[in-house]
Amino acid sequence: MNLKTILAGLLIVPVLAGCGSTSKTSDTLESIQSKGYITVATEGTYSPFSYHNDKDKLVGYDVEVARAVAKKLGVKAKFVETKWDGIVAGLDAKKYDVIFNQVGVTPERQKKYLFGEPYTYTYATIITRKDNNSIKSFGDLKGKKSSQTTNSNWADIVRQNDGEVVGTEGFNQSIELVLQGRVDATVNDSVAYLDYKNNKPDADVKIAAQGDDVLKSAPLIRKSDKTLQKAITKAIKELKSEGKLKEISSKYFKEDVSQPK
Repeated sequence: MNLKTILAGLLIVPVLAGCGSTSKTSDTLESIQSKGYITVATEGTYSPFSYHNDKDKLVGYDVEVARAVAKKLGVKAKFVETKWDGIVAGLDAKKYDVIFNQVGVTPERQKKYLFGEPYTYTYATIITRKDNNSIKSFGDLKGKKSSQTTNSNWADIVRQNDGEVVGTEGFNQSIELVLQGRVDATVNDSVAYLDYKNNKPDADVKIAAQGDDVLKSAPLIRKSDKTLQKAITKAIKELKSEGKLKEISSKYFKEDVSQPK
């Protein structure tokens, strides 16, 4: 064996050793527990789920659930406030560990991401004035005017039932049109209605009909973070069994939305 062959062999050893040292996959849960906090993405402008109160403190149903989950993991929750249209991209870019922001569980999202245990269960509802008795089912939306944000799932439900969509900028504006008698109804989720009635108990509106299909919201987690997903799921299940999620839910909605009806 000549000198060149010996030197080449010596050079290979540290290179291979270096490859071995970087092959270990990092464990997000382990990293979180080592740092002492979990980074949680939320909007901060989505009442009653994630918003700032009159003292500018970040509060809301999702915020309190996230804090309770973090406590179960033995860490604190560190929140990153971000707009909805970029929140999932931020998870992909590893700007945070998990999203708590009423992310709906859908087959499309399940293909690319992991979900923790759902902590919100809602239903599609038709909201009308109390004196309106012409709508008692989704089929009754046919030929009726319904105030909706035009690109929402709720607007699609109206169209599927041959109703007329009157465009609005959000839930509160939709309700106002109902109260003014300018439309017959608005379709939205049951939790949004509960929050509205919680803040305006004397409002002259009612739930005229409610769908049977449950809509679930859950923490969104990267596909690679299976250990973290299992830990978060375990934490939420424990919080349910202990009655903690019911307590948080009752605070914001006067009803338990953490379990299906």
